[in-house]
Amino acid sequence: MERAAGILLSVSSLPSPYGIGTLGQAAYDFIDFLAEAGQKYWQMLPVGPISYGDSPYQSFSAFAGNPYYIDPDLLIADGLLTESEAGAPYWGSNPGRVDYGAVYASRFTLLEKAFERGWDRDRQAVDAFREKNREWLADYALFMALKRHFDMAPWTAWPDGDIRLRKPGAVEVWTDRLDRDVRFFTYLQYLFQKQWDALKAYAASKGVAAIGDLPIYVALDSADVWANPRSFLLDEENVPTSVAGVPPDAFTADGQLWGNPIYDWKAMQTDGFSWWEARMRSTLERFDVARLDHFRGLESYWAVPYGDPTAATGHWEPGPGAAFVRMLHEKFPDSFIIAEDLGYITSEVRALLELSGFPGMKVLEFAFDHREPSDNMPHRCPVNSVCYTGTHDNSTLRGWIADTDPKDLAVARAYLGLNWEEGYSWGLLRGGMGSVSRLFVAQMQDYLDLDDTARMNRPGNPVGNWQWRLLPGQATPALAEKIRKLTRLFER
Repeated sequence: MERAAGILLSVSSLPSPYGIGTLGQAAYDFIDFLAEAGQKYWQMLPVGPISYGDSPYQSFSAFAGNPYYIDPDLLIADGLLTESEAGAPYWGSNPGRVDYGAVYASRFTLLEKAFERGWDRDRQAVDAFREKNREWLADYALFMALKRHFDMAPWTAWPDGDIRLRKPGAVEVWTDRLDRDVRFFTYLQYLFQKQWDALKAYAASKGVAAIGDLPIYVALDSADVWANPRSFLLDEENVPTSVAGVPPDAFTADGQLWGNPIYDWKAMQTDGFSWWEARMRSTLERFDVARLDHFRGLESYWAVPYGDPTAATGHWEPGPGAAFVRMLHEKFPDSFIIAEDLGYITSEVRALLELSGFPGMKVLEFAFDHREPSDNMPHRCPVNSVCYTGTHDNSTLRGWIADTDPKDLAVARAYLGLNWEEGYSWGLLRGGMGSVSRLFVAQMQDYLDLDDTARMNRPGNPVGNWQWRLLPGQATPALAEKIRKLTRLFER
């Protein structure tokens, strides 16, 4: 790949009159902005249906699309909604923040109207879509119908033990019983994919490729775990025996307890990682590039006994390692996969990354350590890497400048010649653009020089995340031209 640049922006962060970003006009406008700014990549956060906590990294499915992103204006144009219907619900009072409660309260009621008008009309196309996605769609649609029937309780708490454990005959019985809701959730996936395919084709026509984020773990309360319990470390009642996390470090005395169920990697390897092959295929059909989250967990992972209050009691277990990497190369030989190799990185993880050939990640906000030179410094980045200003888990550049150790900021100031005339954020962006890495990605918030009120996520903080939104008119032609000049200067 030639030197290139891109921008990180969640679909949820796009402007829209419907409380959250969608696959509608604002997404097309953002693609135009990227093209005008000389950017070849749009990196997104995961686009799956979100569960409690609103995190895109805790989804009801590793394969499905988020119904919130289905654009009502496109449904109006398709004859499935009226303007008055789409405009009637309360979507929130602040266009700069997602009100997930308001979106949840109204979105599915609105989409029910589209389903009622469209199911019979689109039946032939839906049947073809269902057949193409038979590996996961039927299980997902039934899972969501069951959750609705059981008042959105997690599947581990469903009162009917037969369907909770997927005993013989139970799937067929409940599929018939909940036929309408099964068809409803199937139709929503059809609508999402129809709008997604049109948007992706438009992006390709503008020379913009999509980078999709693939979390290594899936949520316990997901169709993936419910439908494939033998792929995870669960007991005879399908309760996890251990869950994922990361060990204690200098920042978190108790580590981080993620709570995701852990894969039974030995069982997965016996069938050639077929579930993972299907998942990666689905991701690479949806996106042009896949960012594989928590790559170090493929070499070894931190396992915490289920029910323990913190991650401090966990221990390291070997991951699938080279066998998994070989599967990816054999099944997806020409694919562009980015390895998120952040965190506690050992020589064994570095060796696995080298074996994979995947570009790893470097983060500017980690680069300027006054105690010792960092491998994240722009001149030390490998060519085969992606340099980021920060990820969704980090501060914005302006937030980092305000809160970082003054000694580290002094290193950045000396290294990059930061000055107030240019702006410290733009000086850091210049440093990233000039890095050796073949791809540079910055958060949209950083090009807007926003403080940490625009931060997407604060790990360990359960409230207030994933809410920031781009306001109409912020992505101006003048900003696109400024980014384009910087991009051209460093031959990206």
